Amino acid sequence: MVVNYEENTKLIKALSDVNRLKIIDILSCGEKCACDLLEEFDFTQPTLSHHMKVLMECKLVNCRKEGLWSYYSLNRMYCDRLILFLMNLVTDTEECICKSQSSCKCSEKE
Repeated sequence: MVVNYEENTKLIKALSDVNRLKIIDILSCGEKCACDLLEEFDFTQPTLSHHMKVLMECKLVNCRKEGLWSYYSLNRMYCDRLILFLMNLVTDTEECICKSQSSCKCSEKE
């Protein structure tokens, strides 16, 4: 199994903002219009647009346009990939990177 650390780093960086985490939490309940999201925050529409751009660029959030309105939803496939990556990262498995690396000679007795 090939692990893409760089791609996952982008996802984690996107989530390292409290407002973006809250947006993900809100979207976990289903699709929301930008105007509905704005009601949950004390910032302007351009700031929301910035946060949504970051989340969409790393593919955690989808956007669909309906007239002048933007509707946002979670991209479940990418959210599941991130969850799986994090689970594998902290779990000792046969595919674990430590199993493919040479073992440390420090612990061996001379």
